[in-house]
Amino acid sequence: MSSDDPGAPRRSPYITPEGRRRLEEELDRLWRIERPRVTREVAAAAALGDRSENAEYIYGKKRLREIDRRLHFLRKRLDELQVVAASPEQGGRVFFGAFVTLESETGEEVEYRIVGPDESDASSRWISIDSPMARALLRKEEGDEVVVVRPAGRASFTVVRIRYERG
Repeated sequence: MSSDDPGAPRRSPYITPEGRRRLEEELDRLWRIERPRVTREVAAAAALGDRSENAEYIYGKKRLREIDRRLHFLRKRLDELQVVAASPEQGGRVFFGAFVTLESETGEEVEYRIVGPDESDASSRWISIDSPMARALLRKEEGDEVVVVRPAGRASFTVVRIRYERG
C-alpha cells in the first residue's frame, strides 16, 4: 500500500521504465536542488528577527515540510514499484504499457496508454491500470468490443489498434 491511510485504495505497484525515471529525477531534484534552496531561504528569513510575523520564514518552513513529505513518499514508493517493460510476446493484445486506439459508438477515435497509478495523466490520456477503462481493456485484441461502466454511464468501444513503445 502506498499510503499510510488504511482506508485508501490499494495502488498497483507497476510503473513503466520512463515513469520510474521521472520519479527518480523528481526525487533527485527535490533533494539536491529544491530543499537546499528553500533551506537557505528559511535561514536568511530567520536571520531577519521576529519569526512569528515573518511571512518568508513561515512560508519557507511550510514549503520545507511539503518537500520533506514528498521526499518521504517518493523514497517509500520507489522501493515498492515494479518496472514493467513491453515484451514481444505482448504483441496483438492489451497489457500494461500499451497504447490502445479505440473507436466509440459515434465513430470517434481516441488513444489511451495504460500506465501505473503514479504516472496517470488525464490530459495525455494516460490511464491507470487500476481504472475501470484499463481493466476492461486488458487482454483484448484488435477488433474486440469493450463495454466500460463509467460515471457517465455504460459506453461501448471497439479496439482499433494496439502498439507498444520499445525503450
